[in-house]
Amino acid sequence: MAVVDLEQENKAIAKQYKELLKISYQTLTDEEKKLIRLAFDTAVDAHKEQRRKSGEAYIFHPIAVAKIVASEIGMDATSIVAALLHDVVEDTEYTLEDIEQMFGETVARIVDGLTKISHLKKDKDISMQAENFRKMLLTLNDDIRVIIIKIADRLHNMQTMASMPEHKQVKIASETLYIYAPLAHRIGLYNIKTELEDLGLKYTEPNVYNDILNKIEESEDEQKAYIKAFSATLEASLSKEKLSYQIKGRSKSIFSIRRKMQAQNVTYDEVYDKFAIRIIYKSDTKNEKFLAWKIYSIVTDHFRPNPTRLRDWISSPKSTGYEALHITVMGPKGRWVEVQIRSERMHEIAEKGYAAHFKYKHGEHQEQGLDVWLNRLQEVLESSETSAVDFVEDFKLNLYAKEIFVFTPKGDLKSLPKGATPLDFAFNIHTEVGMHTRGARVNGKLVPLSYELSSGDQVDIITSEKAKPNANWLDYATTARARTKIKSSLKEEKKNIAEDGKEVLRRKMKQLKITLNDSSVNDMVVYFKLKTSLDLFYRVGIGTIDNQMLKNFAASRTNTFINFFKNRIRKNNVPEDVNKDEITAKYDLLVFGKEEEKLDYKFSNCCSPIPGDDVFGFVTVNEGIKVHKKDCPNAISLQSNYAYRIIPAKWIDSSQQGFTAVIRLNGIDNLGLVSDVTKVISNNMHVNMKNINFDTEGGIFSGKITVVVKNNTILKKLMDNLKKVGGIDKVTRI
Repeated sequence: MAVVDLEQENKAIAKQYKELLKISYQTLTDEEKKLIRLAFDTAVDAHKEQRRKSGEAYIFHPIAVAKIVASEIGMDATSIVAALLHDVVEDTEYTLEDIEQMFGETVARIVDGLTKISHLKKDKDISMQAENFRKMLLTLNDDIRVIIIKIADRLHNMQTMASMPEHKQVKIASETLYIYAPLAHRIGLYNIKTELEDLGLKYTEPNVYNDILNKIEESEDEQKAYIKAFSATLEASLSKEKLSYQIKGRSKSIFSIRRKMQAQNVTYDEVYDKFAIRIIYKSDTKNEKFLAWKIYSIVTDHFRPNPTRLRDWISSPKSTGYEALHITVMGPKGRWVEVQIRSERMHEIAEKGYAAHFKYKHGEHQEQGLDVWLNRLQEVLESSETSAVDFVEDFKLNLYAKEIFVFTPKGDLKSLPKGATPLDFAFNIHTEVGMHTRGARVNGKLVPLSYELSSGDQVDIITSEKAKPNANWLDYATTARARTKIKSSLKEEKKNIAEDGKEVLRRKMKQLKITLNDSSVNDMVVYFKLKTSLDLFYRVGIGTIDNQMLKNFAASRTNTFINFFKNRIRKNNVPEDVNKDEITAKYDLLVFGKEEEKLDYKFSNCCSPIPGDDVFGFVTVNEGIKVHKKDCPNAISLQSNYAYRIIPAKWIDSSQQGFTAVIRLNGIDNLGLVSDVTKVISNNMHVNMKNINFDTEGGIFSGKITVVVKNNTILKKLMDNLKKVGGIDKVTRI
């Protein structure tokens, strides 16, 4: 490590402290400045021996967090003091009692809350960190400022994460996208939410982030010119009305462009509203609304509005206090442009949340105003009046919305994942109740077992001694617990049927002059395209493999001379329940961890990776290693909640096996199009077409093609060639 010039460092620390006082959004009294000074001195003393991963003095971190709290969120002196001290109790000799003695009960309570969150994070036994975070919020008897300072702390950690190891970056960034960005949004801190999302993407999908960033930078000059032209059209009319205003352009965040590209399945160039234009006007409170609609009228005189895209947050502000008028108009060069109309007061609220709201509302009593806001947020988070269900609905976080709360007949509350069915509920109560479920009543009415439960439902399970799980239950159950129990019950039953099936097969084979042994069983497993001998015996037991099918097998066995050689090869120590070819092919494809070990794995169905995709391994409880693509819809959640189960994975040699991929085509229908498409596919070496499906309506066609390819490179080459076919507009992989 380089030698640190302590004198220079101390000067830098002092400079940061002065800046903190200067940028404070609230007006600080002398008393408050003294308290902040004491907090600063205490933090400097407490952290004097500590350094961050980057090598700089640790004290720079609490000062930076305090600056975010003071200026970007606009909090009060208490929050600034707590932000300076937020790591003191956890990392140094100072105790909570020391803090309470020096700074009072409120600051001590906030610091205690922040320390609790940190402990929660380090507890290795907690598999679902996000779930615990939610519970902590639900029972939060501390101060809402805990969460606000935690968001500021996370923002600074994200801004300075470059010196951390990659696996930690991915975990922290995933957790940020999963918990902290939605929380910041809920509290009305839009700027911070946007920055957290962009930084989250920077570390979870660096290639995607850099690609969009470069494209934004490339088009920056063109964008400025466009905003200038758009503004010039409006300026004369706005000035004529003697309005005091400014027009600003704002790029959409990288994260929101990425989300739009994914949601609409479009490329960067096809995202139309990549930036918004803001008209910020001066006004007294009385004329605010009138002037907003006046400006609206001027804008729509010049540019045609999209009637479906008008958002009036002035007449009914968002629950976060956000006020503005949003319209989307057809600008020059036929581009849709979002125009946001806000007064200076509204603009400040949009930037700072409620802190600004109360600066205006209460004038000199802004401190009291801030407390009103804090209390209001506090109520949302932990009001005993609000049931957990309302809390979930109110937060609108993906993290919380994925849970529902239902009642037992006696009125006990049970928590289940969103999408759960009566079967999941039955197994949640007790395995025996689940195993003997015959039906269910929801809110007094009989419902099918596939019925999707909603928050607030009262569920009564009807049981019967004779009832037992069947294969259809796996289509109805969504929770891991229910599915595991159903599978093990079915497996047991399958084994019993398979034992009978084996005897039936022995007799039938005898009639066909074939001895049932390892070799013949293995041949049948391959012939009927099954995985194991158990599958074979089971299918014979339930009759899906019948006499005719067995006769066909016997005929194919005698007719094919080549099979003789295959049998000789197969006889070499193949255990009866293993298809060795399948496993060997898999073992040569992916390696895991730093040691690049060859482990057994399965591909996850949610994103169906193929060789060449960026992937990672996830260690499941019951199904071994599941491989997911890095941009899989579930990746953020897995990396955030189960970071310790994630193992790096990379492709080595994928020459042995084909993988299924589905390609979607869209375009203008013309004669011979299908023929052109199939020609392109058949001319591509190493590509096998399994399925093709085309629909045409009003001269526009859409098609789906299922192909088997060796790896990602071949798939990309194929898609590039398909794009060149006349009439095809878009080629995407599903």
